[in-house]
Amino acid sequence: MATDDNDINDSVADDWAQALEEQAGASGGGADAAPEFEPVSTPAAATTGSNPIQDIQMVLDIPVQLSVELGRTKVPIKYILQLAQGSVVELDALAGEPMDVLVNGYLIAQGEVVVVNDKFGIRLTDIVTPSERMRRVSKS
Repeated sequence: MATDDNDINDSVADDWAQALEEQAGASGGGADAAPEFEPVSTPAAATTGSNPIQDIQMVLDIPVQLSVELGRTKVPIKYILQLAQGSVVELDALAGEPMDVLVNGYLIAQGEVVVVNDKFGIRLTDIVTPSERMRRVSKS
């Protein structure tokens, strides 16, 4: 039974890999290609004499909550109490608009919804720069 589950997981992973390869081929891998990320040395790491690579290794396995937000709306409680199966809730997002990708409630990217083998995913189209993230955090 466990072998069947592993085969299914491998098949799904292969399908996602193929979809990503098709995307890379369609974009041509030119200026639109995703940038390579390198660890950044911080002044604190330099003064303590610790290796920045070892510092980043310490946090790589920390779980975070990644969510994709379709849209939002504000409604009174009486509206919520009237909701039933088949009710439609209007959101502030427009059809075709990029979805927000949040990590622990903070916007980090935007993207478009994709479907591969009846599973939803998101193709990132815009990454929020670290300076923009800090600016947004300082506002809240």
